[in-house]
This record gives sequence, C-alpha cells and structure tokens, in this order.
Amino acid sequence: MSTTDTAAPALKEIFNAERLQHIASEMSAVYPAFKAKAFLKHAQDGLAELSVMQRMARVSESLHAVLPLDYEDSLDVLRELAPRLNSGFVSMCLPHYVAIYGGHAFDTSMDALKYFTTFGSSEFAIRHFLRSDLERSLELMHDWTRDENHHVRRLASEGSRPRLPWSFRLEAVQADPQLAAGILDRLKADESLYVRKSVANHLNDVTKVHPEWVLDTIEGWSLENKHTAWIAKHALRSLIKQGDLRALTVIGAGAKAEVELLDVRVEPAVVRLGEAITLSFVVKSTVAHKQRLVIDYAIDYVKANGGVSRKVFKLKTFSLSGNSAKPILLRQKIVNFSTRKHHAGSHNVTISINGMQVTNAAFNILL
Repeated sequence: MSTTDTAAPALKEIFNAERLQHIASEMSAVYPAFKAKAFLKHAQDGLAELSVMQRMARVSESLHAVLPLDYEDSLDVLRELAPRLNSGFVSMCLPHYVAIYGGHAFDTSMDALKYFTTFGSSEFAIRHFLRSDLERSLELMHDWTRDENHHVRRLASEGSRPRLPWSFRLEAVQADPQLAAGILDRLKADESLYVRKSVANHLNDVTKVHPEWVLDTIEGWSLENKHTAWIAKHALRSLIKQGDLRALTVIGAGAKAEVELLDVRVEPAVVRLGEAITLSFVVKSTVAHKQRLVIDYAIDYVKANGGVSRKVFKLKTFSLSGNSAKPILLRQKIVNFSTRKHHAGSHNVTISINGMQVTNAAFNILL
C-alpha cells in the first residue's frame, strides 16, 4: 500500500497521541501482558512528520513490535480489539497488520480481513493479496458478494477497484476489467447504497481506460431495477461529463436538447479569493414534448503559466415539459484547494446540455 497521500493536516490527527493512548488502553484490556509503554514509544517516534496513511501503518508496525505472539495468536487478540476501537478509520490498522504480516497464511488472513472490514474497511489491505494471488483472491471475493453483511459485499467491489484512491493500482484488473466482472454483476442490484456506490466507483475507474467495456456491460443490464439504474448513472458520470453520446443515451438524455438559454449571468464579474460567484439562467423548451436534460458547466481555470485547465462540474439532471421553462441557479465559492490553486485572470464558463456546449460566460479573479 502506498504510504503517501495528499490528506489535509487535520485528517492525520485521527492518529494523534490521544488516539494512540486509546489503542494502548484497549489492547491492555484484552491482553493484560501488552507492553503499552513500549507500544506508545514506538508509535509516537517521529509522529508529527507522518501522513495519515503512514500513521496507520506505524500503528500496525508498533503492535507487531511489542506482541510476543505468533501471527495466529496475535490475530486472536486483534479480533478482540476491533470492536473496542472508537473510530472506523483507526480500525483499518488491523487489516493493515494482516496485509503486512499475514501473506504466508492466505486462508487465515482473508478470513481476518473479512472480519475486520465490518468495523472499518479492509479495502487497502486486501489489495496486497490480490497482487500476490489474484485468481485465488478474486474467487473468494466473488463468494463474498452473497454475504449477508453489506460491509463484506462492499469489500468485494471496493477492494478490487483498479484505481482505488490512496492505494496502488491493480494493473491486472486495470488491463482486463473482465477479471472482476462477476463481482460487479452480482452486486449490480444490491439493496445497500454503501455497496452500490462502490460498484459505481469501480466501473467509473474502468471508464478511464476501457470506456467501451463499461458501456457494453451497462447496456447489457436491465435498468428497470432502480438500484441498477442508480449504479449505471453514477458509474458513467465521467463519460457523461465528457458528453459521451452512449453514456447520455443510457440515462435517457442522448437526444439533442431542443432548448434556448435566457438571461445567462455570472455575477459578480470580478471576484476575489474567498468570495463566491453565482451562475444563473433560464432553460426554455422550444418543442412540445418532454425532454430529459443533463446540464453541466465547465470553468477554464487560469494556470500559473497563463494557460487554462478545464474542470467540468455536474449541475442538474431533470425532465423539462414541453414549451415550459425552468430557472437554474448555482453558487460556487472561489477558494484554493490542495488540488487547485487559483490565479488572476479571466475565467471562461461553459454551459453544456446533453453533451453539447450551449453558451459561454466569464468572470475575473483578482488576487
């Protein structure tokens, strides 16, 4: 697992000194011989410089450093610890322990990951087993799609995502999405939103490399089931933003929009960091029949070198009755993020409907 990330400083404080003390106290409760002081000394060494994922790994390493037990006996203790931890994210140090120290015991380790995922998630840890024994791991995860616990079902889809954030890529699944297709097919109508989001995200990952495969797959599904239809819409979100006709057709918006936009405004015309712009307009139908409309907008952000970088945002999806009109209003704050820094200049705003660019406006940023 990658131990680098771009997490905000506050996030890594999930593993602060107080939390480490909590882990030590709960470990002492389930295993009285636990060397709490040695654990804390090991875990806190250089803690300030570590990212959230590095801190999670450090907890696993510190537990291993002070537990005088073999792997299987250590797992017995950690199984007792899991329900006592006061954070689902923190509990992910336990499947990480399995990933780092349990590669030699496939069956025992996979059973432990199945158990630990119910308290947080084993999505990062299971990827180590997928990388080392892909066929065997996928076969077991395929069986998990029928588990009564939605955390376990989600692990089957989330753990096998080819491009899971904060983790290494699964090159084999990225090259051949058919490898995990059985998992996705079994979960395509899952009643749990938690699971459906994972299936959609998995498929959206695949659209980055194999868009036609995803479209072929979804076009082969019956979208009469509302859960399957929800997955299809969210799985195709990147292609829909790109105006892909097949993707738009899947969600009923493949036809050219017969509309006109009135009173298009971006206000104020000049904005500073911390302030907000308001995008407003009226969508007016020019035909008598109902239309399904997908409206997106894009901002061409000015870069440091004077060029631009376009970012597409979802705005609204709705059905517009014939010869009717609908007002649209959006407010967006102009603030810097770790992934985007604003620069002075004119920023073009493009409105697209059903994949077709309809009109443009602009605003200026002053620093």
